[in-house]
Formats: sequence, C-alpha cells, structure tokens
Amino acid sequence: MWVFYRNCYQFAMIAMMLGSLSACMVGPDFETPESPKVNHYTKPPWPCRTVSAPGHGGASQQFIQTKAISAEWWSLFHSDKINKLICRGIANSPNLTAAKSTLQEARENLNAGIGNGLYPNIGAQVTAQRGSNTGFFSSSNGTSSVATSGIPSSVFNLFNASLNASYLLDFFGGIRRQIQDLQAQVEYQYFELRAAYLSLTSNIVTTAITIASLHKQICVTKQLIREQAEQLAIIKKQFDLGGVSQIDVVAQQTQLAQTKATLPPLEKSWAQTRHLLAILVGAFPSQRCVIPSLDLDELHLPTTLPLRIPSALVRQRPDIRAAEALWEAANAQVGVATANLYPQITINGSWGKSNTVGSKVFGSQSNLWNIGAGIFQPLFRGGALLAERRAAIAAYDAAAAQYRETVLQAFKNVADTLRAIEADAREMRAQKQAETAAYANLYLVKQQFRLGGVSYLSLLDAQRQYQQTRISLVQAEASRYADTAALFQALGGGWWNSNCQ
Repeated sequence: MWVFYRNCYQFAMIAMMLGSLSACMVGPDFETPESPKVNHYTKPPWPCRTVSAPGHGGASQQFIQTKAISAEWWSLFHSDKINKLICRGIANSPNLTAAKSTLQEARENLNAGIGNGLYPNIGAQVTAQRGSNTGFFSSSNGTSSVATSGIPSSVFNLFNASLNASYLLDFFGGIRRQIQDLQAQVEYQYFELRAAYLSLTSNIVTTAITIASLHKQICVTKQLIREQAEQLAIIKKQFDLGGVSQIDVVAQQTQLAQTKATLPPLEKSWAQTRHLLAILVGAFPSQRCVIPSLDLDELHLPTTLPLRIPSALVRQRPDIRAAEALWEAANAQVGVATANLYPQITINGSWGKSNTVGSKVFGSQSNLWNIGAGIFQPLFRGGALLAERRAAIAAYDAAAAQYRETVLQAFKNVADTLRAIEADAREMRAQKQAETAAYANLYLVKQQFRLGGVSYLSLLDAQRQYQQTRISLVQAEASRYADTAALFQALGGGWWNSNCQ
C-alpha cells in the first residue's frame, strides 16, 4: 500500500504545482464602475430650503448634504401607527419572505459550486458479483478448445471495496469564473432583498399617507354636505315666506347633489387603498382591525432632509447595486466561455481491496489501486464554443448598458423627487392663501346675502370656491408627506446604516 501513498504524494505535488500556475485566469477581470462625474441632480441653482406656509404640514424643509439617512427613516414622521404597520409588514410580507428564500438559495448554490469545483470528488464504492470461469484445455494439435462437459466450470463470488477520487485542475480559471458568477448572483439577490425591503416600507408609508388624505377629504366633504343641507333648509323657509325664488331653491339642491356626488368616489378610493395597505402588511382586506384609523393631522413633516452627493448614490441605491452584480456575473461568464476553449486536465485515482469472501474483504492482502491523469482539448464543435463566447460577450455588453440605464433612471428619480418637494412647498403656500381668501370671501358674501346685497348665485359660487380650495389644500399637504417619503426611497433608504445586513 505504501506504493499507492507514494504515488498519491507525487501526484498531489504535481497538482499543487499545476494549481499554482492557474493564478492567472483567462477572461476579463471585473472592475467596479466609476461614479458618474456629475455634481448636481438637477440644473443649478438649487434652493437649500423650501418655502413655508402657515398651518399644519406647511413647515419649511431644508436640504443638508451631510445628514445621514436613518435605516428607519419613516420614524421621522412621528407616527406610531405607521411604525407599527411597517413592523407588521416586515414580519409578514410574502414578498420579503420570497426574497429571503431566494437569497438563501443563491448562497447554497455558491456553496455547492465551491464544493464541486475547488475540492476533489471522493467516493466510496462496495460491489458484490457472482460469476463463473469456463475451463480450457489443450488439444493434441496445440490449439486451445473450450472445455466440454468433461471439464466443469468454476462458479465464484467477488467482493470489492474501494475509494475513488478525481479532481479537475482549474488551470485556466473556468471553475473560479463560475464561482465568481455564483458570488455575483448572491450579491444580486442580496440587493434585490434590500430593494424589496425599501419598496415595502416606502409603499406602506405612502399608502398610509394616501389613506389619511382621503379620510380628511371625506371629512371635509361631509362637513360641506352638512353645511349645504342646512343652507338648503334656510332657503326653503325663505321660499315659503316669499323671500327667494324657486330658482334659488333648485340651485341649492343642485349644489348639494353635486357635493354628495363627490363622496362615493372618495369612499371607494379610501376603501381600496385600505385593502392595498392590508396586503402590504400581510393581512386580508377583511381583517379590519389590522389597519388603524389614520389622520393627516397626526403626521409630522420632517424639516431637515438628506441630500447625498451624486457620487454616493450609485453605492447606496439597491437597484443600482443589483444591476452591477448582474454585470459582474455576465463578466464572469465571459471567462467561463473563454476557459472552455482551452484544455481540461483531470487527475484521478482509486484504492481498494478485493476478495471472494465478503467477510474477508477488508482483511485481504489483495490491494487494488490506480492513479492517472487525463487531458481533454476540444478540437471541433462546429464553432459552438466560439459562438458561446461571443454570446457571453454580447450578454456582458447588454448588462453594462442595463447598468448605465439603471443609473440614469436613479438620478432622474432623485431629480424628479427634489423638484416635486420644492414645488409641493410652493403649491402648499398658494393653496393655503387660496383657502384663506376663499373663506374670507365666503364670509363676506354670506353677510351681504343676509342683507340682500348679493344674489344667491353669488353665494353658491363662493361656497363652490371654498369647497375646492379646502380639498386642494388637503391634497397639497398629502403631496408634501408622500414626496418626502419618496425622497428617502430615491436615495436608497439608509439600508447601509442598518444593523441587519
């Protein structure tokens, strides 16, 4: 057996020397792409602070480049209800569960690739056979003839136990390129998980804001309906006394009916948005206790907002990092396709024992062993290997282009959100001014109407204007909250500051 060990040692040394020659892998090495050489998200000048407006949700917001993004950025809205919804969503979301499982699958595929590629394959084998040897004898003319019935055959049992080992030398780096591909797939799935996490939390926040906005619009509409119903009752009394005409009564009835007609669409949107929020937190729409009542006045508008420098965005957006990982995987596949053009060197060996008696196999002195090596060089495959390499290069170019597209879209996303926040503040101020003016106008028109100074049509017009400005003000306030949440999402959500990486 010492001969087998000596030869194994010699072949192991050869394998080590050959392996040391494989440090230089064929195919391109992937390099982390440089950050875009831009200094601004939008065309300067850019205001450092938004305008303010009186009332709730009208505070000025300041952009600070050095401000860190909290991993729990939604807590800046100071809403315990939203915080609890997000905790429930993180714990119960099927999308997050699927993303986590897919990441675990990628990690196990990487482990399998390392085990199959970088380590020798060793297996044990035990066989049992039963056969016969037919006897032979020499004839008088010197030729051999098969034994006839006079020469009996020998029936025997044969038992073998052996260890077999084989190892494919990664001389040109094809296996290591495959492992790089698997590692890139793990990174891709990791950032897909971070993107799913960011999307879930952002959707919960914006959906909750939408519910709160619709709830407030419904409350405003119901209040207007009550006021208009009271006004109709007054008009009818005045009509009975001959103070107004039938036209005034009909006009008020029409105004009330029109206002009532705006209520069902709001209630439908409110209910459907609640259904969506229930799904986001992993519940059924029928589970009413899951979704609390949400009020826009309970939210706090963050007054200091982070504005990361453009060069940092490409390292913080999960979708960009995922696109980069796919680009790296495509790069590794070019190396794999290139390595397939070169020879494949394999060493293998086996050692075992054999005996005709099963109980004596491991005690037998009949040792069996062999050590060998082989080399395979593709010579003709109809151009398939070259075509596969060209396809891998094309896939690499496509992944690179997709990465650049993702970066451009990310910068557009941030730029759009910044402009939206700045415009929301100006709209909020304008809507507040319009609401204040509409209320003052309605008050004066009511006074003049009681004194007979204006017609009832003027009063209806003042009521209509005030209704529209109140609804518009609620919508403008909700837009400020929603677009603020969108900014945190556009900047990556602060996942890199999370303790759970």
